[in-house]
Amino acid sequence: MSILPILRNASDRILEMDSITIRKPDDWHTHLRDGAMLEAVLPLTARAFRRAIVMPNLAPNPVVTTEDVIQYRERILKALPQNANFTPLMTYYLTDNSSAEEIAKGFTDGHATAVKMYPAGATTNSTHGVTNIQNVYKVFEAMQKVGMPILLHGESLKDLNGNVIDPYDREKVFLDTTLPKLRSDFPELKIVLEHATTKDAIQFVQDANSNFLGSTITIHHLVENKSVVEKSSAPQYHHCMPVIKSEENQKALREAVTSGSPHFFLGTDSAPHPTTSKEKDPPAAGIFSIPSALELYTQVFEEMGKLENLEAFTSLNGPRFYGLQPNDKMITLTKSPWTIASDVSVSNGDSIRPFGFDDDATKRLVINWKLS
Repeated sequence: MSILPILRNASDRILEMDSITIRKPDDWHTHLRDGAMLEAVLPLTARAFRRAIVMPNLAPNPVVTTEDVIQYRERILKALPQNANFTPLMTYYLTDNSSAEEIAKGFTDGHATAVKMYPAGATTNSTHGVTNIQNVYKVFEAMQKVGMPILLHGESLKDLNGNVIDPYDREKVFLDTTLPKLRSDFPELKIVLEHATTKDAIQFVQDANSNFLGSTITIHHLVENKSVVEKSSAPQYHHCMPVIKSEENQKALREAVTSGSPHFFLGTDSAPHPTTSKEKDPPAAGIFSIPSALELYTQVFEEMGKLENLEAFTSLNGPRFYGLQPNDKMITLTKSPWTIASDVSVSNGDSIRPFGFDDDATKRLVINWKLS
């Protein structure tokens, strides 16, 4: 990583920087949607990221078969702005009836990079998800054999007695029950614990210290906590799954991502919804962070005094886990405060509200870094 510091004294420690240059990052968990929404979101993703793991939970029909994967990738490439240097990394949506043979072949043939597992009903467009993890063990066997990663929405919705689990406890229950058994049954299955939100998740990944287990962490879980959401004048725009947790959990996430640990990597989980869907009751689950995600990650690293570890988290750890080369192209972020000035317009008449935007300009989130 090339860092351009301005030192305010003779200390070896970097006290302040006006710019930072790193390898162009990748987003290891994002939602591009389809149709007009895809056309609006994709340029904002390609602006900051060279590659992205694309979530398959399209509605009404998720990306289940290899033909679905191929056709969705073609629609993404067709929607790319001219001269954009961006590669979508495709995923299968795992169902109780998914074909182990088709998924493994789709990976070895280069069509898909990973499989996403949603517990049925856990989040947006997850109704076709897995109802019992035992139902997909044959898929896991095939994936382990070919080295294909499984991307877990790591929450348990009900306990063993069928009782509904509080959303704030779902991740911990999953970590206490489902994930240990899965790792024991498939010790060489590559697992990504997606969008970790708790100190328990951080501890689990750190204790495992395994090349077969990694975790993505979103920018909104790093910037916000439960108290901030509860005080918001528009809490619907902070609603996501998994829900935003306490300040204690936020602190653990911030320490983990900035530590330099190779087990954590960037995954925005940027999830666009029309403002009409966010303002209904209940609001759609998902936060649209992609317009400022990279800049805000940089801000978190600066606030933690760990800018020297930014490139590892954004640009190196993910490729290492997925067995890919890091990007060659470099990008530079400069210290230049700004705010998001408007919603994002969609050609079908919808609009999407970015994370940090407010109709009241005085309430907009100040972003201290800008991609040059």
